[in-house]
Amino acid sequence: MVHSRRRLLYPTLLLTLTLMGLLLMGSSPRLAYADGGAPNLAYVAGASQGLSIIDIATQKVTKNVALKGNPHTVLLSVDGANLFVTLPQSNQVAVLDTHDGHTLCTASVPGQPTLLAYDLNTKLIYSGGNGTSGVREIDPKNCQVIHTLATNGPVYGLAMAYVSDPQSDTVGNQLWISSEHDVIAYDLKQYKRIASIPVDGGPQYLSNPPGTTTYVTTRAGDIMTIDLVSHKVTKILSGGSYGPMDFDETTGEMYVPDRSTNRLLVLNPVHGGFALPKEPNRVISLEDHPQSVAITSDGQFAFIALASGKVVMYDVPGRQLINTLTVGGNPQFIITGLYPPALTQAANGSPDSLLTIVNIVAYVLIVCLLLGLLFIFLRSRKKAEPHKKG
Repeated sequence: MVHSRRRLLYPTLLLTLTLMGLLLMGSSPRLAYADGGAPNLAYVAGASQGLSIIDIATQKVTKNVALKGNPHTVLLSVDGANLFVTLPQSNQVAVLDTHDGHTLCTASVPGQPTLLAYDLNTKLIYSGGNGTSGVREIDPKNCQVIHTLATNGPVYGLAMAYVSDPQSDTVGNQLWISSEHDVIAYDLKQYKRIASIPVDGGPQYLSNPPGTTTYVTTRAGDIMTIDLVSHKVTKILSGGSYGPMDFDETTGEMYVPDRSTNRLLVLNPVHGGFALPKEPNRVISLEDHPQSVAITSDGQFAFIALASGKVVMYDVPGRQLINTLTVGGNPQFIITGLYPPALTQAANGSPDSLLTIVNIVAYVLIVCLLLGLLFIFLRSRKKAEPHKKG
């Protein structure tokens, strides 16, 4: 009887260890995140068919989505279920289902909208363009325009600053807007203009990395920083023609396309109250005009869209170009994002909630197996005690 229990004990122990291993694999840190999701896909707006999708693992264009209206800027929803795209020729912003690429709805936005911003907290999107003044706040669930934020002229840049206080009913995130001659900041909870900061040379593209510094390019060819607290404007570079920027979340470095020199500039982080670092930190030479750049948030890869209809894949730690992909057209903007999660459409399910359920079930099974092992061990020991006494 003791031997039979031992024969049962060993496979039960093996099963328990296997379940524990699987649980650790499932609950261990997942792949580093890019713009809200695993760095598996890159989306290119302005490709020959409208929108091209690149699989980062295979380094291939795996899908094209036909879109009319000259798609310009593209962003992903926080759960990766929807894609937001500006269509300036048709004065629209489209919301797409990332699972199959079909259009869910379109919002009417005047002024040839080319710009987008997304509030991760409220899940509302903001769009504008340099054909008219004002930024439209849009509910992506039905593409209804909720509110218009006034500007002092056409809109040239948008960026979200995440400064809201979860405990406050009056302080929201801030939308930063480049207008004709100044950068405007709005508190989105009160729709209140909280700053209007003059910027010489005409502000254009904006980027708000974590911290207290906003980066702004100008139409005159400068790169400036604005302190989020003091609103002090500082020029750090000049003499270029700069495109939409992106930042490395792991290092704080800012990546800026310079179309005039066919280079990607890598800037050192700028921190308020400290001396300005030497800029740029380094440069990446390219074969054609860089239109836009996207950095995966694990800091492993940079994707650079070129005017020639190509996308360059760059190994950031290795500091080398590793591939060039053809998407055609005239790429305007690129982001990195996640695979459309297969379960996001089901009853408010998500990959995170599914992982939680799997973890709970695994823990329950492990506890049951461990209790069973303890029971077998104690019974085996009790049976063996009379033999020892005899």
